[in-house]
Amino acid sequence: MLIVETADPRSPGPRALLESSHALMQALYPPEDNFALDVDDLCAPDIHFFVARDGETTLGTAALVAKDGYGELKSMFTAPEARGKGVAAALLRQIEDQACSLGLTSVKLETGNELASAIRLYERHGYVRCGPFGTYQPAPLSVFMEKPIT
Repeated sequence: MLIVETADPRSPGPRALLESSHALMQALYPPEDNFALDVDDLCAPDIHFFVARDGETTLGTAALVAKDGYGELKSMFTAPEARGKGVAAALLRQIEDQACSLGLTSVKLETGNELASAIRLYERHGYVRCGPFGTYQPAPLSVFMEKPIT
């Protein structure tokens, strides 16, 4: 049974997935186009970190960074063996519910242009492309997306 809950990103299961995600991003993109948060950065008070798990097996991670009026989705990653099984959708619902409970009006994200499956997932869940936000600058390898939260 899939359970989505808050977790410590430094715990072994989440840490392993985050390290896999970082390795993938480093293989796909140059350092200046990698915007992942380090595991320790995910422990900040304005960050809400979640895992999806089945039993003791961590299948996915996602974080919501509370910003001024909006939330930013970070560290969204699903274990390869769990893709296509609703893990990412469950994490997105949790992120959006958390954003709503914090009174945020939208969730925004930056993802890489090579991550077609991730982009399709976000589009299926109502995210649309937008321009850079926050401290992001226009970048040819980045795709920026947002979704209003009601």
